[in-house]
Amino acid sequence: MKLVVDEVVEKLQKELEEHLGDNRRGERLRDGVQVVLTGATNAGKSSLLNVISQKPTAIVSAIPGTTRDVVEAALNIGGYPVILSDTAGLRDSEDPIEKEGVRRAKARVGEADVIVAVIDVSDGLLSREAPLAHLQNLFSSLQGDGHRSVVVALNKVDLLSQESIVGIKQLYQESGLPPVCLLSCHTGEGIGNFLRVLRDRLKAICGDPLQGAPTITQTRHRHHLTACHNALGRYSGHRQLDLVLSAEELRIAHRQLGAITGRVSTEEILDIIFSDFCIGK
Repeated sequence: MKLVVDEVVEKLQKELEEHLGDNRRGERLRDGVQVVLTGATNAGKSSLLNVISQKPTAIVSAIPGTTRDVVEAALNIGGYPVILSDTAGLRDSEDPIEKEGVRRAKARVGEADVIVAVIDVSDGLLSREAPLAHLQNLFSSLQGDGHRSVVVALNKVDLLSQESIVGIKQLYQESGLPPVCLLSCHTGEGIGNFLRVLRDRLKAICGDPLQGAPTITQTRHRHHLTACHNALGRYSGHRQLDLVLSAEELRIAHRQLGAITGRVSTEEILDIIFSDFCIGK
């Protein structure tokens, strides 16, 4: 026999699942979508960061390995807040500082919402052995578990002949990979198209920011809503076996919601105070 409380719990569970299944849209719109530039040394990552931010945010040099640490720029791209990160060029090095930079670059790529793989097309891309397999492996390694969006930016097209550009386009059409952006940070060619592609990826992740405000905008709120949903799930499992345990799970769910709405007991407030501060005798 289903009780009224069971119906309420089921309804609340469904509502929580809808809110939690928003792909972290609210947090991304609040804190910025993490877009990371990655690639080999001297591919033009720092130049691309400067072109997009329209100021000399990163140092640009012909010397490989100039960028050692992560350089960030807070931008607005197509109405979406973005944290654009330039990272150290990926290569093997014995320099301990550069090795740390590469480690940080890989870590930032792992945290990215959108990865921009910057490739120097003037560096013999078409002359590689099995160039198609090389590009497919690169894309697969960056995409990881499939949840990350990858944009491939082929830089320095101004250094190529028209015949080479046509060959690269044909290569990518045969690869089955998503469309790539041919551009030149030096001349500005293709930058507008690159920004349109990037904006479309941001929209796919965050949706239209004008169509309703997101309900979850803080990681703390998501944590408490997840804990509430889990407690309600345990309630459903315990109800037929132990009413005491079921009641306890409802109490936990109520407390998790209270942490968001502000409805918490005095004892819980004191627990928070004493856990965060050391009060002398």
